[in-house]
Amino acid sequence: MKEGIHPDYKEVQVACACGETFTTRSTRKEIHLDICAKCHPFYTGKQKLMDTEGRVEKFKKKYAIK
Repeated sequence: MKEGIHPDYKEVQVACACGETFTTRSTRKEIHLDICAKCHPFYTGKQKLMDTEGRVEKFKKKYAIK
């Protein structure tokens, strides 16, 4: 590898909007997240599927076994 062309890679604190913080390594000085694994609905099990236009019911009705 060439000398002097690579960015400085250091430990940084990552802060989420929910208040969770953790340490990782990055070329950035600080990282701020809107959502992390502690508050993401998929990982917390609080995920809701939104079917506002009735697509699922329309599909089931169209392809129902008779």
